[in-house]
Amino acid sequence: MPDCPKTRRFLLRALLSVLFIGLFTHCSENSDKLQQIRKDGVLRVLTRNGATTYYESQGAPAGFEYQLARAFADHLGVKLEMIPVVGLDEVFTGLAEGSADIAAAGLSITPERQETLVFGPSYLSIKQFIIYNRDLNEPISSAADLIGKQIRVLGNTAHVNVLKELKQEYPNLTWAESRDFETIDLLEQLADGQIDATIINSSEFYANRAFYPSFRIGFSAGKPRKLAWAIQATHGNAGLTKAIADFFKIVTDNGKLARLIERHFTFNERRTFISTQTFLQLKEERLPEVKGMIEQVAIEYDLDWRLLAAISYQESHWDAEARSPTGVRGMMMLTRATAEELNVDNRLDPMQSLRGGARYYKKLLSRLPSGIEPSDRSWFALAAYNIGLGHVEDARVITEANGGNPNLWNDVRERLPLLRQRKWYKPTRYGYARGDEAARYVRNIRDYYSLLTWDELNRYRVPPPRIAADYLPAEFNRGFDAM
Repeated sequence: MPDCPKTRRFLLRALLSVLFIGLFTHCSENSDKLQQIRKDGVLRVLTRNGATTYYESQGAPAGFEYQLARAFADHLGVKLEMIPVVGLDEVFTGLAEGSADIAAAGLSITPERQETLVFGPSYLSIKQFIIYNRDLNEPISSAADLIGKQIRVLGNTAHVNVLKELKQEYPNLTWAESRDFETIDLLEQLADGQIDATIINSSEFYANRAFYPSFRIGFSAGKPRKLAWAIQATHGNAGLTKAIADFFKIVTDNGKLARLIERHFTFNERRTFISTQTFLQLKEERLPEVKGMIEQVAIEYDLDWRLLAAISYQESHWDAEARSPTGVRGMMMLTRATAEELNVDNRLDPMQSLRGGARYYKKLLSRLPSGIEPSDRSWFALAAYNIGLGHVEDARVITEANGGNPNLWNDVRERLPLLRQRKWYKPTRYGYARGDEAARYVRNIRDYYSLLTWDELNRYRVPPPRIAADYLPAEFNRGFDAM
């Protein structure tokens, strides 16, 4: 080929065109996923049902991973779609198949996972606890104590690697792995005595400890792990990876991440669900200030004022400015979505909050199946106020499948805790829920109601530890002593 200036210029232009096209294509691929998310207006997030990740509470989504994912969706200016799955295998499969954009599921960063996944910045460092049930087992304080024990862990997790490392020093160590379990399944097996020990992340231990007071940490094993969000390792995800990194820098710098961690994973040993002494004290200190408002709203909505007072105490301790870790606020602790539905524009206004809560309670009452007797309807409505009507209906389905009567509160109350067990909540429509909290919530309100009733009937006598059901109106009598 003759070497002339015109030929060289032609070749140079051709080479630059190829480079430009390649560079443009590479940049386009790198930003495709983020652009698509913004174009669709939806961020799809794979997660797992659980106390540390995602669940529904009071009819609204909750959980640490949900709160963080919602903040990221807001940061991008798009809506959030949470996609709950069961087990880590489904999380990784979903990412590989492109059914979601990211996975926010309490995933620890491991070299094996980094071969196919890209992790965002770590948001939490966790330890791996070997735990046991002190009521059923001898203390476990070292790996040697695990020999001969029934041990089960989640498959495809770093916990398996911990046991493999321990087995090098203790060859007789054995265990079982379950790939279709969730942490709550292991906790339930440990509580029932089906296994002697298991391994869970420290974050999961503290988030669930209040529900399993007999569980103890034997020892911590393996190296601390870092949790992070994961996305599939493809060229088209570079823009999304950077957006995640930018977001975590923002929430770290402004303290939002630290506040979320404190709310969800800090355990208070002295936390209790019901304190009669505190109730009696606040009944004297706070109730007189709000009693007039409670009585007025009760008249407006044809309710017993003592019931409305008991609900508002359970929700906020009669604190008009109360706020929960999940963002519900006010005297009746309404979610923002519920407040909008009820036309409550200021959740911190006690009258608006009381009226909104009363309307919501009456609405739940009206939506209950007609087969539920009037004597039980209040308890079902209160449970729905706490975890949502959908979860209550799931519990009724489970109750019927167990041979119980789905229209009797006592039968359903006994099955509500099953909503924490994967084998029971997996087939349901609404999934995981803290059903035991709902049962306790209703019982607390009944106790507060009985104390208020006793105070009305006999102001000058100290209430006994337990108030007889005879002091309650007829509609509150059924099943009281059985709770």
